[in-house]
Amino acid sequence: MPVGYLVSVAVMAAVTLCALAPPRRPRPLAGMGFRLGLLLTEAPVLGVYWLLASTVSAFAQGDVRTPAAWAVVGAAALTGAGLVVIARRGLLAAPVLERTLAEGLGPDRRAALGAGQEGRPGHRRRLVRTLLAPLFPRRRDVERIPNLRYGDAGRRNLLDVYRHRSRPAGGPVLIHLHGGGYRQGRKNTQSLPLLYRFASRGWVCVSANYRLRPAARHPDHLVDLKRVIAWVRAHGPEYGADPSRLFVAGSSAGGHMAALAALTPNDAVFQPGFEDADTSVTAAVCLNGYFGPYYGQGAASSPAAHVREDAPPFLIVHGDRDTVVPAAEARRFAGTLRAASASPVVHAELPGAQHAFDLFPAVRFEAVVDAVEAFADHVLRGR
Repeated sequence: MPVGYLVSVAVMAAVTLCALAPPRRPRPLAGMGFRLGLLLTEAPVLGVYWLLASTVSAFAQGDVRTPAAWAVVGAAALTGAGLVVIARRGLLAAPVLERTLAEGLGPDRRAALGAGQEGRPGHRRRLVRTLLAPLFPRRRDVERIPNLRYGDAGRRNLLDVYRHRSRPAGGPVLIHLHGGGYRQGRKNTQSLPLLYRFASRGWVCVSANYRLRPAARHPDHLVDLKRVIAWVRAHGPEYGADPSRLFVAGSSAGGHMAALAALTPNDAVFQPGFEDADTSVTAAVCLNGYFGPYYGQGAASSPAAHVREDAPPFLIVHGDRDTVVPAAEARRFAGTLRAASASPVVHAELPGAQHAFDLFPAVRFEAVVDAVEAFADHVLRGR
């Protein structure tokens, strides 16, 4: 029995199972399953490479000669089939997003779906990048200006600016806030494919840290985001930004914060010391966002408590297999917002997607970035 090969296949089979059918209960098991399966859920090609390398090595060393060894080869093939299923689920994101945008953007949806094609990589180039570099989203034509201070909370009040190296003027702004349950996380770790794509198209993108628990609590995080918006309005033009076209986006807890900021423009309660700053936004993008109350502080701390008729347009994207924030929560918030808002509310559920699907430049998130791009183009044309 080739023990090393057996262990290699067994580990990959367990991780593939976590990606295929992530456990939801009990919570410790669900958390472990989420962490184990996250990478393969978005980049199953890495699992295929692992299995191929292990199998080729086992054959090359002459370890596959007994029925037991051939059984391990069979297990490797079965695991590979599971990875193919995961990959096919990722491919379903594009048609789902296109259909959702078509339903939510109104009469000129066809133009919106076709907008910005010149900024997207070709199909062949995208396929090569997915197969050979599924973990590296950076682009050579984009520069990152790190660690600009926007507040007084040390490193938790620093932001990065992403812009095209040609430094065009008058670009729209995209602000992104990371997730982490308000307990952890940092800028320049999440939604990087989104930031680099938009910066490559001439946008000025901002990724910011904010104060975390337990040192901070609601509304401290929201105040930090409002400070970022105020900073962009004051200093954005220095980096080529047009602050009158400002989108706010966030992942997980960052989505919670982005939704709150979009629904509480210029609210003095959340702008202590900078009450006169304009903190309104053009639109909001929430990726695998949380929309419930903040750690037992009651309904008023949830975005749903602040829905309004004059809310800006929203794009809400969630995974239907999210075990951290169930898809039903995003569905419920989208319905509540849609019932009150006069602006478009686009809500999409991605087949087979887990929480934190925005970490890697994989096929699924590339489709999400396409959708954000189409949504943003539609909103800007409407203005």
